[in-house]
Amino acid sequence: MAKNEKTMIKIKQTASPIRRPKDQRKTLAGLGLGKIGRVVELQDTPEIRGMIAKLPHMVQVVED
Repeated sequence: MAKNEKTMIKIKQTASPIRRPKDQRKTLAGLGLGKIGRVVELQDTPEIRGMIAKLPHMVQVVED
């Protein structure tokens, strides 16, 4: 893969942030999510993967 090529990852929110700890709500907002069913496309980095790993019960990786 070329250096300038950036891989992207699609993330879908599957659960509500209501009654979740504040740090989980902030992580969800950091991913650009906030409503169930919303999908965002972000650059696939270790930081984003760590945020996804922190919320496995609230988000899923969408495959095309």
